Formats: sequence, C-alpha cells, structure tokens
Amino acid sequence: MASLPSSSPDEHQSFDRARVAADLRRLLGAHAVIASEEGLRPYECDGLTAYRRLPGVVAIPTDGEELRAVIGYCHGRRIPIVPRGAGTGLSGGALPHSEGVLLNLARLNRILAIDPLSRTARVQPGVRNLQISEAASKFGLFYAPDPSSQIACTIGGNIAENSGGLHCIKYGLTVHNILKLEVVLSDGELVTIGSDALDAPGFDLLALMTGSEGLLGIVVEATVKLLAKPQCARLVLACFDDVVKAGAAVGNVIARGVIPAGFEMMDNPTIRTVEAYSHSGYDVEAAAILLCELDGSVENVEEMLGKVETILRESGATSLRVARDEAERQRFWAGRKGALPAAGRISPDYYCMDGTIPRRHIAAVLTRIAELSREYGLRVTNVFHAGDGNLHPLVLYDSRNAQELRIAEELGGKILELCVEMGGTVTGEHGVGAEKLDQMCVQFGADELDQFHAVKRALDPAGILNPGKAVPTLHRCAEFGAMHVHKGQLRFPDLPRF
Repeated sequence: MASLPSSSPDEHQSFDRARVAADLRRLLGAHAVIASEEGLRPYECDGLTAYRRLPGVVAIPTDGEELRAVIGYCHGRRIPIVPRGAGTGLSGGALPHSEGVLLNLARLNRILAIDPLSRTARVQPGVRNLQISEAASKFGLFYAPDPSSQIACTIGGNIAENSGGLHCIKYGLTVHNILKLEVVLSDGELVTIGSDALDAPGFDLLALMTGSEGLLGIVVEATVKLLAKPQCARLVLACFDDVVKAGAAVGNVIARGVIPAGFEMMDNPTIRTVEAYSHSGYDVEAAAILLCELDGSVENVEEMLGKVETILRESGATSLRVARDEAERQRFWAGRKGALPAAGRISPDYYCMDGTIPRRHIAAVLTRIAELSREYGLRVTNVFHAGDGNLHPLVLYDSRNAQELRIAEELGGKILELCVEMGGTVTGEHGVGAEKLDQMCVQFGADELDQFHAVKRALDPAGILNPGKAVPTLHRCAEFGAMHVHKGQLRFPDLPRF
C-alpha cells in the first residue's frame, strides 16, 4: 500500500476531482477508484431516489487497512466522506457529497467467524443481513433483525440506521443484537467498542455508535448475537372491517401478555396493491389485516395461538386464518415484504415515510393520515410494524411533476410531525439522513441539538463524516421556524454548518 504526503489539517484545499482520484488510485489501485461521470451515476442516490447528487469520487477499499488509509487521506485534507453499503437506505443517508469521497464498503463482505458455542458471528460491514442467518443455519442458529430488504441490505448499513424488521417486537432492533464493533474514527484511528461479553464497563458507546448514521465513525467489523431457531412458528392472518378495530386489536393482544414474534398491519389500499403483486391470499375487501406470528416451543406456541385467536375475535376480527404449513406462512409474509415493490406497480414513484407512535394511537393516526391524503390530493398506502408502532406510510406521486414531489415532501413532513404530536418520534428504523432534518427541529429543542453537535464534535472534530445528515444545525431550525423554546430563551451557539 503506497503512502501519500499529508498536508496540515488546517490547510484549506479546494476539491480537485482528478487529483483526489489519482491520489486514491495510488492507495487502492486503479480498479478501486471511480471518477468518470458514467461510473459515478449509479451512486447518485440511495433508496430515497427523490434526492440525487453525483459524488466527487467513489473509493472501494477491499480491507480495513485500505479503508483506514482512505479516511486518513481525507482527514488530512478536510475532504468529506460518505459511507455507503448496499444503498437500500430510505432516508438519503448515503446521499453523496459533490466535493467528497463516497466510501463504498461492498468489498468488505466476509463472514470472519461463527462461534456456535458463544452464539456469535464476526462479520465485515458489507455482509448482507440474510447471509448471516444462512451461514448460521447449519448450527441451528439465526440472526434476528430482518428488515424487508434483508436479501440485499448490509450489516454495516443496519448498524448505521439501527434497523429493525418484521420481528423486532420480540427480538429487538440492531442495537439489541450486537456485542462489539471495530470502528474507524475520522482521523483513521481504529477503536473497539463493546466486548465479547454481554456487557462492558464505562459509557454505553455501543448504543451511541449504533444508529449514528455514519456521523461518528465507520464500522469495519461487527460481532453480532445469534439465537437458537425456534422449534415452531405459527402465523395468524386476521381481517377487520374497520382500521380502528384492527388498531385496537394490536394493543389488546399485547395487553393480555402475549408478545408476538411479528405483528404487522396493512390498510385496504395496501392490501389491494400487495395482493395484485404477490397473490398471497389476502382478502381485498378487508379494511385492514393483521399478521400475527408466534414462535417458540410447540406447546407454548399452541397455547398462545388459542389465546390470540380469542383476543382477535373479541376485538372484532371478521375472519381468521392460521397458515396451514410453512409454505403458506411464507406466502403470507411475502405479501408484507413485497409492499414497497408492489407500490411501484401502481405509481411512478413513492415516498416511504418512517415514524413511530404509541400503539394506542394507531387508529387515530391512520384516520388523520387519510385526511391529509385527501387535503394534499396524493394517495397514501399504509403498512407498518404494528407491534411497536413503527409506521411506513407510502406517499404515491409522479417525480416527472416537480409540483407533486414538493407536495409529497410536505405531506410526508406533516405525517412525521403528527407522529411527534402523538408522543412518538420521526424515525423508527430508517434514520434521519437528509430527509427528516426539518422534522428533527420539531422534535428537539435548542439545548438537545446543541448536545448532539457536541457529541459529533468530540468524535469528528473535523466534521468530515457524512456532513449535512441526521442532525440539523440550529440555523436551519431557525429558518424552518419550528424551534422549541427552552426556558423562554432561544440559543444559537457557534455551530459548524455540517
């Protein structure tokens, strides 16, 4: 690996694409650096396709040492770095910097070790989510977090966004399923966070790094927890003639002491769209359906199944179907997992929102979303993790009409602000990215944002890691006009404009 002369961290240099590309080629080799417009085009956005920007240069390291070399080079020249995994993120977290380096981690894709005795796996950030469970399956183990994009999304991106999935109500988010991280900081230093034990002394930096969206460090290795496969899994499909009843049923099940492995809800527009796409056997006349999965020992699952069926009937379910076998269980789930691609069949574009509310407000929020849909003149289909109140409304629009995109963004913002009003939050698993900065101004006040920026400065004093994402400046919040006033005083500390 060639070494390059460094410049003073305080030395200002304008971005020179040709020079940066040449320098990085010396570090990584010609095959690992992209600087042509046609080569950069595939990296102009992530899953949030409404926002697009060509990166300055793309670098594709093959190991941790090369990654550290790239970060060290950028640190010395104050060049912004945007990490990218599979590009499946839906909040613009991997939106590139036009005068920066997009760090593609796809080649760091090895499962380094699986330890069936300690039930752990050591993996690089480019390993696909589903790949971990596939490799652990021969030991009777699996990796629990399962985003709908698990066939493609990578563990590094899951850690950056603290992804959840269909079974997070029982098994938790990414943060609950990792033990240790190897992280490269913005100056190239490699640090270990967490331990192989269930807990480590000191501050919980593991939780801080998980969900930090690439602003604090870049993961080069993760030790994740593996769980024993349950003996049995049964899936109940319940239909309702009213979304209010379906929303109430979610709370009724959990209030009676049952914690499903997965608990999903879809409204009628989503049901119709999904059924035409996946042919999962959904009742297209239902106002809403619930998918409630129970897993564990055979005896325990059978006991819970009877209890859940009784609760759902008492809650107003018009029909119940229990998957007859594994094939039907997978078919029922296929519809839910195909909700996003199914939306692409009925609309040129969709804007997938991500907010979380207390379960007791599901019905009220769905009612208000329907009202907002009519007010703004855009269709909204709703699919979400009902068990933990994580909503994923899909705002359907046509990006060829610039006015519709603006309306879709405004409608999406109103939905997120509704989540905050109901005691929830602007994200559940997609992250803030470049998408929800204004809504962060609604949720947090000046003092809180000041603390977020203090953490950012402590770990990335140069401000080069994924600038402009996740945490808005107070200047932006003041312009948005939604800054909370704390103690009757508005503070504007001297913050860097990331």
